[in-house]
Amino acid sequence: MAVNLRNGVSMPLIGFGTFRIKGPETILKCLDAALKAGYRLIDSAVIYHNEEDIGSALGELLPKFKLQRTDLFLTSKLSPRNQGYQPCIDSVKRSLGLLKTNYLDLYLIHWPGTGGKKVDNVVNIQMRQESWKALEDCYDKGLIKAIGVSNYCLKHLEEMKSYARTFPHVLQVEHHPHYVQPELVEYCAHHNIHYQAYSSLGTTVDDNRNPLLNDEVVKEIAKNHNKSPAQILLRWATQQGIGVLPKSLDPAHVEENIALDFLLDEKEINRLNTLDTRCKYAWDPSIVI
Repeated sequence: MAVNLRNGVSMPLIGFGTFRIKGPETILKCLDAALKAGYRLIDSAVIYHNEEDIGSALGELLPKFKLQRTDLFLTSKLSPRNQGYQPCIDSVKRSLGLLKTNYLDLYLIHWPGTGGKKVDNVVNIQMRQESWKALEDCYDKGLIKAIGVSNYCLKHLEEMKSYARTFPHVLQVEHHPHYVQPELVEYCAHHNIHYQAYSSLGTTVDDNRNPLLNDEVVKEIAKNHNKSPAQILLRWATQQGIGVLPKSLDPAHVEENIALDFLLDEKEINRLNTLDTRCKYAWDPSIVI
């Protein structure tokens, strides 16, 4: 499954997320399982501190699976501490070096704020504008095939209209049945921005239980399809054209998470939509000016 971005770049709808996956051996094992299962999008970020290990692993794994660099879609993201024109340029070039590639398929501004600055400091506005100009210049030079933002709210996207030469090709945000963002989805559809979700499977909370994977409605639908709750949550998104980035250290789960060749009916989609409790499991970008 793939989606064509506004500029014609083809982007897989299902990617392999690498948040909190670190260490050469762990990265190699996970990417081996991911490529074997059919993943072709690898999502990383500067703050994940795993770009170098990913680059090294891919150098070993691409020949193993008879793949070329062009068969992959590599994403990375700007650290909040690298906001600003020249720091962003330098960050892109550093990511290229660590990932051992001469271009990135997608690069995102990871957060609307600036590292070390309070969320209500107006310098955040200036810094993300400078960062976007840097990404536009990298895009123009072919260093990045598509550019976008992560954790931006409607107010941040609307603000970009005053300075962006190229509007984002991709928006990556938290999205799952416990936190549905219909206005943002509609906005992206209207502006032809691909909407990509992270935290599609929720997260484990203090009592070591995942409220989303253990939601009774999710489990009921999973039982009806003879699928796992994770597969239901991922299919709920992809069936609506929303990209997903599941991650796992377990090769069996890695394989399961991309096996989404089944359909939910309209009633099931609507039942999952009604589970929205406005419950975020990740950080809240709305507090950034």
